[in-house]
Amino acid sequence: MFDKAPSIYLKARNLTLVGAILLLGVSAYFTRNTVFLLLNVDGGPVIDTLFKWATWGAEGWAWIPYFVVVFGWFKKDAKFILLNFLLSTVITQIPKNFIWEAVSRPIASGIPVSEIHTVQGVIMHSWNSFPSGHTATAFTFFLLTTYLFPTKWTFIIGAIYAIICAYSRVYLGQHFPMDLGGGMLVAVISLQLSRLICTKISNKKSDEKSI
Repeated sequence: MFDKAPSIYLKARNLTLVGAILLLGVSAYFTRNTVFLLLNVDGGPVIDTLFKWATWGAEGWAWIPYFVVVFGWFKKDAKFILLNFLLSTVITQIPKNFIWEAVSRPIASGIPVSEIHTVQGVIMHSWNSFPSGHTATAFTFFLLTTYLFPTKWTFIIGAIYAIICAYSRVYLGQHFPMDLGGGMLVAVISLQLSRLICTKISNKKSDEKSI
């Protein structure tokens, strides 16, 4: 299961990697403030509501129903799912809280508050900006699902879901686009490390049985 990745997953991984590099590269070249203001637009009340709710789709608690459905219903590998959860969480939270904890979010970055589109009822955060945890969760779900269920539809629906959840963070004024790029890299690293670890565990068990 882990030694050869499905082609749909590889396509999803490459798409995520390219997107991450583009967001980080463009932000570095044009400055993170410039790219943020370009994408942080006011779409009106309906779009405000859409993204206000869409961002909940990538909250940390979303791992619970994901695990229940994918492991409980479809009987997919529990260790692989939990490993992705743990790695994604650790790789996101350690840099966010202990390395780059002083990296500001848009509201505290010096951008005039009047130029930042915010949505009523959304609590604005000021620090711990990089990488975006919501984006890491959304794209980990996307990659993990295409790995476990390698079909065209999981790729299409998963990509739409991940992109909407990630963009909601910029739309709501909570993150810079470069933070999304960081979250996407976290997702790729988490899946690749999970595969590597599970492959070694599987090979070790096979060697023990052959003795």
